[in-house]
Amino acid sequence: MEWDAPAIVLGSSAYGEGGAVAHVLTEEFGAYRGLVRGGSSRAQVATWQAGNLVTARWFARLPEQLGSLTAELVHPSAARVLHEALPLALLSSACAVADGVLPEREPHPGLFGGMTHLMTLLSLDPETGAAQGPAALVRWEMVLLTELGYGLDLSACAVCGAADGLAFVSPKTGRAVSEAGAGVWRERLLRLPNFLLDQDDPGTPADWRDGLRLTGHFLERDAFGQRHRAVPQARDRLYAMMVAVADTAVTRCVD
Repeated sequence: MEWDAPAIVLGSSAYGEGGAVAHVLTEEFGAYRGLVRGGSSRAQVATWQAGNLVTARWFARLPEQLGSLTAELVHPSAARVLHEALPLALLSSACAVADGVLPEREPHPGLFGGMTHLMTLLSLDPETGAAQGPAALVRWEMVLLTELGYGLDLSACAVCGAADGLAFVSPKTGRAVSEAGAGVWRERLLRLPNFLLDQDDPGTPADWRDGLRLTGHFLERDAFGQRHRAVPQARDRLYAMMVAVADTAVTRCVD
């Protein structure tokens, strides 16, 4: 059994003497792991960096085997954002989250397409990536939650049924709540940033922080919690960075 397809490298780890086990995401075949012979060598290590787009080939004698992976580098996203703190944090977080929760060999073409868009946005123009990447990542995490069966309902207020004025999300039900419907429960609700309701809104640093807090709550409780796993450190580092960015933006406004 074998396949050839464009793939996003989600991660890799050393295996044996000079080898590696790589994890890739494809549009048609889903997430796959495979043994890369010489994957830790100088000649190949750059190819298997998380976030890179490659043309991968997987093959095995039997479908249930780990199989072997080979690849040709198509777009070195990881190298392009290596010295850009925020784009690198966004790319690392997306790969780590996908690596941790996506079921093996189950196609998710929407997630692959969203990740490809995110990689392109972050790596082709770091300045644009830093300005638009956070909102794109949060939107991608929303799609991820939906694909895994934990999607949020932002269609109408859970309290009054209104479709306008949505401002919060219930941390228990994942349903939207309007400003008017929040009432005394306001402090217990998660803020809903407007960019999740308006695709043309790039958001502000405070919006990005709140968006990451929103999706992070459900990733931790449902996507990773159901698998008894912790949220990846790369995701935690990104959130901490965004909190600092939002605080800095507020300080500048005050000054």
